[in-house]
Amino acid sequence: MRMGVLDIGSNTGHLLVVDAHRGAAPLPAYSHKEALRLAEHLDTSGAVDPTGTDALVKFVRESKMVAEDKGCETVRAFATSAVRDAANADDLLDRVRDETGVELAVLPGGDEAKLTFLAVRRWFGWSSGRMIVFDIGGGSLEIAAGADETPDVAQSLPLGAARLSREWFGEERPDPKQIRELRKHVRAEVARDAVDVLRMGRADHAIATSKTFRSLARICGAAGSKEGPYARRMLVRDELAERLPELTAMTSKQIAKLPGVGTTRAHQVAAGAVVADAVLDLFDLPELEVCPWALREGVILQWLDLM
Repeated sequence: MRMGVLDIGSNTGHLLVVDAHRGAAPLPAYSHKEALRLAEHLDTSGAVDPTGTDALVKFVRESKMVAEDKGCETVRAFATSAVRDAANADDLLDRVRDETGVELAVLPGGDEAKLTFLAVRRWFGWSSGRMIVFDIGGGSLEIAAGADETPDVAQSLPLGAARLSREWFGEERPDPKQIRELRKHVRAEVARDAVDVLRMGRADHAIATSKTFRSLARICGAAGSKEGPYARRMLVRDELAERLPELTAMTSKQIAKLPGVGTTRAHQVAAGAVVADAVLDLFDLPELEVCPWALREGVILQWLDLM
């Protein structure tokens, strides 16, 4: 069965076309994406501005046509933090539906964490035992932990790389004082609810997913994309801590030249690195293994399970 998953994230709109059936790994057939940067197209009231809204409607319309051209029998469309938290979320969804015919479902943060956890569990399997999974998105940080396919704890914190970059740095290179204040803020937010995860005991396997973690792992020496999805990629706590002062002192143009970083996300790397560093430290993790599957794959897998 050929199906499409349309993911409207805080950074990127992404249509993933896959060939899939129950009991098999979804096989990617085509990918169509665009940097929408909705988390950064917010006005003073917290509403997605006209530029961001127009870009969203245009992308959804194009994605619908692409899905039809690629032979998708059905498309599951959803939006995450940027739309979920927007002051004009209802108007935004209405306009998308009225102008494109596509109904965007808004995923609650807890569901994001659960579906990402499901994808990671299916990728690594039962031999991973009790897992703890982290996902730094554009608008939020998801944390989930458990020993089954559904996590015992699923959290969503407003600590996405795009959100923090916009709120704390803007387009400028952060100064040391801003970094210190951001570090303090992030660690307080993570520590507030960390006990719910920590009381479960130490995880057997600590895992990270998302573009931010993949970029940080690549910066710290992990294998590049040419090595394929099965190459083992690690983000090591000591290596990130060593690189952190350098990353937070660089301009976006300098960061964009680093391996694994694109120009559209370079300005978010410093904030993402602060969040990753806090996670590794506060949960006392020496390293995180990077998983190539994340939320989109979780949506597909749940969808197949229910068919």
